[in-house]
This record gives sequence, structure tokens and C-alpha cells, in this order.
Amino acid sequence: MGKSKDKKAAKAGKVARLPKKECCVSRTKCGRCPLRMLKEGTLPDGYTVKKRKLVKVKKKVGKKLAA
Repeated sequence: MGKSKDKKAAKAGKVARLPKKECCVSRTKCGRCPLRMLKEGTLPDGYTVKKRKLVKVKKKVGKKLAA
């Protein structure tokens, strides 16, 4: 009886999982599909999808122009 409450409490404090490294191209997109997550906006910061593969985004470091 008390087990169902424990599962709910554990789920509430759970951290979101990272998407798969590559899209499996299934007709129904799975829960961790990088394409689906990109479309929904749930992809973690610092990641993007290129050619159906998950890649990290590098921050551009440039010169500051003096005004």
C-alpha cells in the first residue's frame, strides 16, 4: 500500500534523462529521441541535433570591439 506513494515521491525528485546519442528513426518517436526533444524544447542546454545525432554546442569566444 505504501509503495505507490514512495514511487511518486521518488519520481518527483528525479532528474531528467539525457536524450539518446542518435535518433533511431522509428515512426513513433521514443521518449528520449533527440529530434522530439529538440522540437518540444526539452533538449538540455548546450546540446543540439545535427544529422539526427546529438552534439554539444561550443560557446564562441570572440574579440570585444572597443567603441
